[in-house]
Amino acid sequence: MGGFTAKFTYNFDGEDWLREMTMQKTGGLLISAHIGNFEMAGHLLERLNTSVKVVMLDAEHQKIKSYLDGVTRKSFSVIPLTGDHSHLYAIKESFENKELICMHGDRFMPGSKTTACNFLGKDAFFPTGPFYLALKYEVPVSFVFAMKEGKNHYHFYASRPRVYSCPASPQKRDEAVQDILKNYITELENKINLYPMQWFNYYNFWNET
Repeated sequence: MGGFTAKFTYNFDGEDWLREMTMQKTGGLLISAHIGNFEMAGHLLERLNTSVKVVMLDAEHQKIKSYLDGVTRKSFSVIPLTGDHSHLYAIKESFENKELICMHGDRFMPGSKTTACNFLGKDAFFPTGPFYLALKYEVPVSFVFAMKEGKNHYHFYASRPRVYSCPASPQKRDEAVQDILKNYITELENKINLYPMQWFNYYNFWNET
C-alpha cells in the first residue's frame, strides 16, 4: 500500500472468479475473517480495478483511517458500523451501484443477532448479519483470505462465487442463512488448519455464555 509492490510475491487462487464478477458488473459480497493480512487483501483486490467497500467497526475505522491517510495509495474505502444503523443504507447503495463489499464473518457486536454452529468440533456463535445480507440482496458471495507464506510472500484465496436465493418464509430464510454460514465455516476451518498461527481471535471463541 506504500508503493513497494516489487518487494513482495503472490499466489492467487480464485482471482479469475472475482474478475468475472467485476466484468459482469454484478457487484458482490466478499466475506473474510480475522485471519491472515486484511490490509494485504485490500491491496490485492485493487487488481480488480473496481470499487471495494470494507465494512468495519467504527472504532476500528477511526484507528485505521489515520493509517490509511498516511500511505500513498488507498485500495479500498470504509463503511463504518455505527449504532444508528446508517451503515445499512451505505451497504444498500453500494450493492445498487454494483460494487464489491467486504466484511468479516467471525465476530459480532453485543446485541447483534447470532447463531450457533459447529466450528472446529464445538458450537460457537457467529453473526447472522453478513449472511443475511447475501440473501437480502441476492448478490454473488465469495469467501476471501490473504495469508502470509514466508517473509515476503502472500497467498490470496477466493472461493467460487455463489448466489443464494432469498426464500419467502422466515423459517426458510433462517435455514438459508445456516447454509451460507456452514459454507463459510468450511472455508475458514480449512484456512485455520493451514495457517493456525494467523487466526487473530484473542478471546474464548467457544464461550457458551
